[in-house]
Amino acid sequence: MPLMSAPELQPEHWVDRYADYLYQYAVTRVDDPELARDLVQETFVAGLQSAPNFKGQAAERTWLIAILKRKVIDHYRKSNTKKGKAEVRMQYGSQSEGEGDWLEENAADPDSLRENDAIENAELAMAIQECLSHLPDQQARVFSMKTIRGMSTEDICNELGIKPSNLWVIVHRARTALMGCLNESWFK
Repeated sequence: MPLMSAPELQPEHWVDRYADYLYQYAVTRVDDPELARDLVQETFVAGLQSAPNFKGQAAERTWLIAILKRKVIDHYRKSNTKKGKAEVRMQYGSQSEGEGDWLEENAADPDSLRENDAIENAELAMAIQECLSHLPDQQARVFSMKTIRGMSTEDICNELGIKPSNLWVIVHRARTALMGCLNESWFK
């Protein structure tokens, strides 16, 4: 069986394919259209700079969103205001539909997000592993299979003998527990 290579990035299509989506994502988080445009541009630049590190473990759009999320967090960290700190916690600790996205992208591919901050990557990876160790066995296993190993819903359900709806409940509970743990142990 031949080894499959990681999918290649196509930066020449990023603006056409992802600019509107990234902009909508950014403007809802920073509430400033000009700043949102700047963050999207910074995301594309960071994506180009990080392209050699792209491992293909996430879709191109997911990878760019992960970079944009870091840009939003960095913006609020730089502003170092109470509102900024609340926004970071709200975006990554809320009960919203995408609550686990940032966590999952960092767990799946921490190196592609923060090439310049290896120490923080290592600390986050250890914090995620520590928090995973406190989850019930099934939650930890399902979260690892879906998020870290990137297995499909169908494969996980077949392997564990569970239904897709049950899988998503388990993933949601794992995300909630992990974000609670990370908020206590890493974000403080």
